[in-house]
Amino acid sequence: MTDSFTPCCKSSLLKTALHLLVWLLLACTVAHAQVQTEVSQLRVERTDEELQLSAQLQFEISTAVEEALVKGIPMVFVISADVVKERWYWYDKKLVAAERFMRLAYQPLTRRWRLNVSSGPVVNNGVGLALNQSFDTLAQALSAMKRIAKWKIADTSDIDLSGKYKLDFRFKLDLSQLPRPFQIGALGQSDWDVSASVLMPLAVESVK
Repeated sequence: MTDSFTPCCKSSLLKTALHLLVWLLLACTVAHAQVQTEVSQLRVERTDEELQLSAQLQFEISTAVEEALVKGIPMVFVISADVVKERWYWYDKKLVAAERFMRLAYQPLTRRWRLNVSSGPVVNNGVGLALNQSFDTLAQALSAMKRIAKWKIADTSDIDLSGKYKLDFRFKLDLSQLPRPFQIGALGQSDWDVSASVLMPLAVESVK
């Protein structure tokens, strides 16, 4: 009985080990998909003429997004910053709505990465671009995207700083800017979900 039982026992242990390995692989995949985009060092400063926002973004792009980029599909990321006045007697009132568009694209001929930054939707002819940069690597381009420094979101005269306000900050990969087939394929897929939002009381610091 011992001889006949041992192979069966070994087979059972092997199946259990395989099931455990599959479970671990699935767990790792889920953990990777659930990596969240974060916003840190978010602050608003005031000069004599404008309000400036600075922040640090923490995010990574998935293999699926990177592969699409390498195949020549540009990715557009959008940053939004709204200043909202709190009103106890009615809905909050939006006083300021600022947007920044960042278009990231790979150029196969030069093997370089191009980042276009604009206050409006980026178009192919480059009209309205505020910034145009090229990078040798994807890591360098992403690093530049993650740093927001002294971005003007409003004129100082637009806001009476004696009132109570909230800052609604949002960052996302804009899937609506993708070609239609990619929009359909990315719908509901966590690999394409690059987004973060912060809603906080507006605390304005004076630039020294």
